[in-house]
Amino acid sequence: MLKGFKDFLLRGNVLDLAVAVVIGTAFTAIVTAFTSNVIEPLIAALGGDNEMGWGFQILADNPATFVNIGAVVSAIINFVIIAAVVYFVLIVPANAAKKRFATERDDTKASAEDLLIQIRDLLQVQSGQTGAHAKLSLEEREQ
Repeated sequence: MLKGFKDFLLRGNVLDLAVAVVIGTAFTAIVTAFTSNVIEPLIAALGGDNEMGWGFQILADNPATFVNIGAVVSAIINFVIIAAVVYFVLIVPANAAKKRFATERDDTKASAEDLLIQIRDLLQVQSGQTGAHAKLSLEEREQ
């Protein structure tokens, strides 16, 4: 049981995932610092004279009822930046590499279908099924 757990942990994709999580966390900290120190002050300026930033207060005497629209906009900008970096740094190059180095042909599905038909026909011949139930083999169909 421990050997199986060790094999699981030492698999390449598990280690790659761990590295991705660590790097993703570090990158998220960078983007969060950017949005909180650059974007949020710009968004808060839209709030005008309101010292709390861009938003509105539901109850005038209770600061806990402040609806912070700037924080929501900042989180959306944070998400868009991270999604753009993931797409342009990971997805686009991976798709380009997949197209460049892919060895699969477009007719792989058709050839697999032909192979399965041949296997079925051989099994029918071996089991002694002939007549109307036996299908034509690939060679017979091509003639």
